[in-house]
Amino acid sequence: MPGGVVCLLSALRFHDLTTQNPFEVWLAINRKSWRPRVEHPPLRLFFLSGSALVEGVEEQDVGGVRVRVYSAAKTVADCFKFRNKIGIDVAIEALRDYRRRYPKRLEAVRRFAEIDRVARVIRPYLESLG
Repeated sequence: MPGGVVCLLSALRFHDLTTQNPFEVWLAINRKSWRPRVEHPPLRLFFLSGSALVEGVEEQDVGGVRVRVYSAAKTVADCFKFRNKIGIDVAIEALRDYRRRYPKRLEAVRRFAEIDRVARVIRPYLESLG
């Protein structure tokens, strides 16, 4: 997918921030894009727009192929945005693992939470982690 970005559980797995192992590739695409028709790999699509779609995108080399993946901080914020789809327990686990791995970078999660409009949701969890 030219405009797609690996997100949520697939991005958590890429950044090694979860014990979850998704059987689908979780992909964010523009709200106005056509839904791709592919049989393999199985896809789970999330439609985003504006800064929620374009902020925090990193290009990574995966087996010689350039793949667009959300940064670890953006992925954690997205987990709270889509907590009803992936579960709040997965979002909390991702935040704890992120804090353990990047203890000095919690401000990045706060910034992406503002972009995703979940700053009020994530604030108590960030405060409980210290």
